Amino acid sequence: MSVLQALEEKLSKMPAPIRLKDLIRNIRAARTAADERSVVQKELAQIRDLFRDEDSVYRCRNVAKVLYIHMLGYAAHFGQLECLKLIASPRFTDKRIGYLGATLLLDERHDVHLLMTNSMKNDMNHNTQYVVGLSLSCLGSICSPEMSRDLAGEVEKLLKTSNAYIKKKAALCAVRITRKVPELMEMFIPSVRSLLNDKNHGVQLTAVCLVHEMCERSPDTLLHFRKLVPNLVRILKNLIMSGYSPEHDVSGVSDPFLQVKVLQLLRVLGRKDPDASEAMNDILAQVATNTETSKNVGNAILYETVLTIMDINSESGLRVLAVNILGRFLLNNDKNIRYVALNTLLKTVQADMNAVQRHRSTILDCLKDSDISIKKRSVELCFALINASNVRTMVKELIFFLDKADPEFKSYTSSNIFTACDRYSPNKRWHIDTMMRVLTAAGNYVPDDSVSSLIQMISETGSLQAYIVQQLYKALKDDISQQPLAQVSLWCIGEFGDMLVAGVVDEEEPIQVRTYYLPALHVDSLKTKTPNYDPGMTEPLQVSEDDILDLGESLMNATSSSQVTKEYALLAMVKLSARFSPQSLERIKKIVIPYSQSMDMELQQRSVEFGALINTYNHMRAGLLERMPPMEKKDTDKVNNGELTDEQLESREISIPSTQNESKGLLDILGDGDFTAPVNNQPNKSEPMSSGGELLDLLGGLDLSAPPTVAPTIQPMGAPLNSVPNLMDGLDALQPMTTTTTATMNLMNQNTDLLGGLTNNIGAPSIPPIMAVDKDGLKVEFNFEKEGSAPHVVNITLKATNSTTNPFSSFIFQAAVPKTFQLQLMSPSGDLVPPNNSGAITQLIKVANPQNANLRMRYKFSYSTGGSTVSDQGEVNTFPANMFT
Repeated sequence: MSVLQALEEKLSKMPAPIRLKDLIRNIRAARTAADERSVVQKELAQIRDLFRDEDSVYRCRNVAKVLYIHMLGYAAHFGQLECLKLIASPRFTDKRIGYLGATLLLDERHDVHLLMTNSMKNDMNHNTQYVVGLSLSCLGSICSPEMSRDLAGEVEKLLKTSNAYIKKKAALCAVRITRKVPELMEMFIPSVRSLLNDKNHGVQLTAVCLVHEMCERSPDTLLHFRKLVPNLVRILKNLIMSGYSPEHDVSGVSDPFLQVKVLQLLRVLGRKDPDASEAMNDILAQVATNTETSKNVGNAILYETVLTIMDINSESGLRVLAVNILGRFLLNNDKNIRYVALNTLLKTVQADMNAVQRHRSTILDCLKDSDISIKKRSVELCFALINASNVRTMVKELIFFLDKADPEFKSYTSSNIFTACDRYSPNKRWHIDTMMRVLTAAGNYVPDDSVSSLIQMISETGSLQAYIVQQLYKALKDDISQQPLAQVSLWCIGEFGDMLVAGVVDEEEPIQVRTYYLPALHVDSLKTKTPNYDPGMTEPLQVSEDDILDLGESLMNATSSSQVTKEYALLAMVKLSARFSPQSLERIKKIVIPYSQSMDMELQQRSVEFGALINTYNHMRAGLLERMPPMEKKDTDKVNNGELTDEQLESREISIPSTQNESKGLLDILGDGDFTAPVNNQPNKSEPMSSGGELLDLLGGLDLSAPPTVAPTIQPMGAPLNSVPNLMDGLDALQPMTTTTTATMNLMNQNTDLLGGLTNNIGAPSIPPIMAVDKDGLKVEFNFEKEGSAPHVVNITLKATNSTTNPFSSFIFQAAVPKTFQLQLMSPSGDLVPPNNSGAITQLIKVANPQNANLRMRYKFSYSTGGSTVSDQGEVNTFPANMFT
């Protein structure tokens, strides 16, 4: 008996595998997840045995069951090769399951999919359109770059067939191939015009998708297809004007899918092209006015129409029409449509602000919506609509929203209200009242930078400080649990507590909003009880020193007070010791001194220091605790309750302008392949930077620029020690630096210890300086000094001076040398070259010449003066011959 006969006999004795519907029934009958896994594992084991025995009779049924188990989430990739066998089968039923399995189990990451390329190519030439469709559908799902290159020719042939069923599937395959291999799109371009003119809507739809993908991938193709705008306009017009067609009608709209795709393609073709935009203006107006809005289908078309109008160079009237459509969307009961309208208005508000402003009341009504997504978008849109003319109305509505808003909105809303007030406030009084009102409404959700911003503003608003401290005292007395309000109030009480006790309010401007610290209901009740009540009238408070100290003590003892608030309170108490009468000093001591034993280190340190100030240095207390001068507003450093963040501290480090990218750009500009960029622009961390940044920090910004005309000399060994400035002595540091001390500092900045530098340089031959640049008042001089430990290394000290009457700011010097050299640019001493030769910028350049070649250097510099930027480049080839000898 042969092996084949034995196998057939064995298979005939085996029971037939269960059908797919029986497997589904068994899995659904499982009561627990463990029972389901048991059924699945048992069935997979039987399927593996049948696959191993090469059972071709039930292969199709088994692969179908594997696909169902795969969709349930179980591992079933062992069926990949069986799918390839089904694809190679001549039967349509086998091919159908095989292609479906390949689509589910394979993708371009599996090399197995390359094995089916030949079978797919054969099926694309099959006589049956459904077999061709199966092959094209699978190709459009799992196509890889390799498969695209192998089968692109077959797809291009199928685009030219007369069968609409095959053409639309081939067009979708062409879209996939274009995404994977964009350079293959050229072979599909000739067939596109005929596809757009096809009468079948499915072919037109896929052709529009193909053109859209090509235009997104290639600007040249976009220019080519702009000639098809009249054809697309005609297609869209036929869809609008055509009568009822049951084949393409969806809720009374003719083929909305094709309309949407055509509108998307018109948006791409008309972007930044006035002629194409002019050709589609009329049809867009017709679509916007003739589309039914009672169904979601019509709303989808209108939405795409609005996006197209706002993205192309459309007429102003058409843009107003688009914004009005979005305004109607805001009145729709469907929350999804309202959200889409708000999102689109937020993107287009800068394009036509006046048109969006007409719907401001509707947008404000959306703040009351219960949906959190709509509420979030409406808040963002409200802030985008604020300008100088409507800031009072908009901020008032946003504060009402802030009163009832959820916690997740309070921080964002309060921060943006502060920003809007900074930008558009009509006067200081309104600004201050609004910010204090937001403090009470947002509570503990006010950001830290807003607290510091309000303190800065109060410090520079001298005419309103008495009014401010009274209002903040009232608010703080009503509620001490709000930490941002408490911090601002304590700072103001510490600075202006004497004004609060005096009870004098000098109001130069009338109040612009209702009394900020009272909720709306309280104001209404006050108006009912007192007919002549005026919320804008400020009555002087009768506050004693003990009342203020009681409030401060209660804040420090409150469990709700944070550490930062207690620090504000301690500082306020000490400041009040210089503002109040001497009788209050003993009580202030009793409040401050106990915190010298606090477990918190910051509070303990402040208490000890303040106690020493009151007891030991009492004669200095009045001078040290004088009222602070107005603070300058800094836009670069945002302060969080007086402390800089780590990111801001890092950003303050001295930046090095000569980065690797700039060096590459310099090489491109200079255009010589023999030149190389600096090898290392970052100084060694163990070496002092030549910019002198640390010294400037110690001396408080003292200008250490060397005199521009005096050459540095070496300090004699017998010179007295006091000729060298003591950096730790602030008095000595304030004395003018002599030529000798300048030379000493230069030696220190050149990474040479004091004795070693002197020993190595006394006997060395001097190298004369050269003038590298002398143009338009800018002089760049090179001074040379050999490295003692490395004879082939020379330190070049660049000194830039300015003989004009205008300063040169943002000065940057870049250099490049041949590849046989090594160049290292250290950070400069600054970026401002003072006018009239009153100062200089210095920068250390290290050049290594291991091959003892002649040095050439190409340079590029740039600076700003008089509002314009000046840049130049050149080459220095006059270096002294004895530099490296």
